[in-house]
Amino acid sequence: MPYVDVSDHVLLGGFIQRLGERIAKDLSVQVSFVETPNKRIEESLRSGRIHLICNSNPEWMMDASTYHWSPPLLEEEDVLLQHRDSPPIAGLSDLRGKVVGTSLGYAYSMPLMEAFANNEVVRKDVRDLDTRLNLLSRKRLDAVIDMRRSLTYELALHPNPAVVFSPWVVDRYLLHCAYGSHLPVPAERLDVALQSLRDSGELDRLLQGEQRRAGLQVR
Repeated sequence: MPYVDVSDHVLLGGFIQRLGERIAKDLSVQVSFVETPNKRIEESLRSGRIHLICNSNPEWMMDASTYHWSPPLLEEEDVLLQHRDSPPIAGLSDLRGKVVGTSLGYAYSMPLMEAFANNEVVRKDVRDLDTRLNLLSRKRLDAVIDMRRSLTYELALHPNPAVVFSPWVVDRYLLHCAYGSHLPVPAERLDVALQSLRDSGELDRLLQGEQRRAGLQVR
């Protein structure tokens, strides 16, 4: 959250569900939601198992040029949480030799991915955010990386005095929808609908509605 609320492989709510329902209404189509592991997203887009994913970025895809990309929907950033008792992590150099809790199959900024590949920083894939934060509180991780909105939402629901945000913004990016070749409506028609929702402020309102569920103040 605030992007997806999943329990026992069922989507219960979140921005993506609200967006899908709104698009279904605007385009007079039926929409279903299919849980898809990060590592199977591109395979699923190619095969038609899923038609689109709406919290993605071309830099995260191996074959990004083969998909149709929607207009940008939202801005987001990857940030770190660290233990309150640890020195501030102000840049990549401060991470060297440390263990970072990550999401399974998720791609991060190129410099950080290179540091993982070169074993300069240890990547520890942990399936869910709650577990990552628990490990960080017990100092079994040195940091946790995730989207700022997701971390802010989680800490609003479950305050954790042992952790704080690092001052370093690891990466800033735009979120788009990626459409596979089996999309059952014209891509241009979907582009127009999404851009209209963005330009009217409706996307921000949908997202703010999910953030308010955690008691977050939204400006």
